[in-house]
Amino acid sequence: MARDWQRHLFPTFSTMARPDPDADTPPWETKQRATAKGLFRRFLPWAIGGALVAAVALGLKPKPVEVETGVVARAPLTVRVSEEGKTRIRNRYVVAAPVNGRMRRVPLKAGDEVKAGETLLTAIEPVVAPLLDPRAKVLAEAIVASRQANLSRAAEALAAAKSARELADADLKRIHSIGGEAISDADRDRAEMEASIKAADVRGAEFALKVAEHEVAQARAALERPAYSADDPAIEVIAPVSGRLLHVMQESETVVMAGTPLVEIGDPADLEIEAEILSRDAVTMKPGDPVSVEQWGGPQPLAARVRRIEPAAFTKISALGVEEQRVYVLCDLIDPPAEARALGDRFRVEVRVAVWQRDDLLVIPAGALFREGNTWKTFVFRDGKAKSVTVEAGKTDSRFTEVISGLQAGDEVLLHPPDTVKDGTPVVKRGA
Repeated sequence: MARDWQRHLFPTFSTMARPDPDADTPPWETKQRATAKGLFRRFLPWAIGGALVAAVALGLKPKPVEVETGVVARAPLTVRVSEEGKTRIRNRYVVAAPVNGRMRRVPLKAGDEVKAGETLLTAIEPVVAPLLDPRAKVLAEAIVASRQANLSRAAEALAAAKSARELADADLKRIHSIGGEAISDADRDRAEMEASIKAADVRGAEFALKVAEHEVAQARAALERPAYSADDPAIEVIAPVSGRLLHVMQESETVVMAGTPLVEIGDPADLEIEAEILSRDAVTMKPGDPVSVEQWGGPQPLAARVRRIEPAAFTKISALGVEEQRVYVLCDLIDPPAEARALGDRFRVEVRVAVWQRDDLLVIPAGALFREGNTWKTFVFRDGKAKSVTVEAGKTDSRFTEVISGLQAGDEVLLHPPDTVKDGTPVVKRGA
């Protein structure tokens, strides 16, 4: 009471300065205005809280996932085995050196045309004797001296044999001159035999002398280096077949041995395709299967046909380090266009061999299928949601897969669905 009395007697500065908004307002209007403001202040927090709850609920509501779709339809299906291949000339001819000698420089280059029996590839001249090092020279001179000593000994042996033959002939003449029964038949036969033996010894000594002379000539030839004459004949190497030079193995002049490869000849127009196919895929192929040759550099694939599947496989290490058994499959081009003439030997191509084909099948894009355990499944687009469906799949060409059961023609399926898509997930077509 006292405090209220003091407030009325001594008003504060703030009370005296602040005007009373309700001074000229009737009491009943002031009460109504205060009631409206109170209601507004009372319901404002509830409105804000409701808006926040609605915003949170709207944010937690799952948004449709954007997906791409494909259609299940009836279409032809061809199962192909794709593998890298390379072109190669069907018949190749390697020309080798026929003899030892010094080969002249090959004037031709790879790609030059040659004609059978006319084009001169190179010529091989006799090789000059090699130089002797000091040790080999001393050894060769010692051999010459030894052979000369043998020659002298053979000459002395021949002289001795001639002397013995002359003595045997003189004895035989004395026996023949005596005649009668003064000389027995045995002595006469012995004298004749001795003369014959001495004559044979002379002939043997003569042959030994000739052998010694040849040995001396052979030993002296090892010391000599006869100069090569331009008149000495050179062996010409002529192209055995017509075609073009594929490789020149030895272009510069050099000394070659017999059998050294010199050039390789072939016909670039006579091409075949060689592909290294996995053995499990080669089993499904047979001669005559159609082949599509792609990525060869032209706008359209080339038509080819399997000619041969080699019976022996070989082991090859893949880029991932896995051992693979592969088989060479040879294919022939069928009516290649003019653009294909630019293909040469060992050019890279892509080979696709058709091993299975049907004209009317229910197919699904391969990107719509995924594995779940041991079964194939796909998501079907129905009423804005993804529905999981089990599919029995058949053959595939990596782009489309045969549908045996589980789907019908016209069904829309999700292509490459992300991991966030489950059965019943809302989805929307991309770009819709």
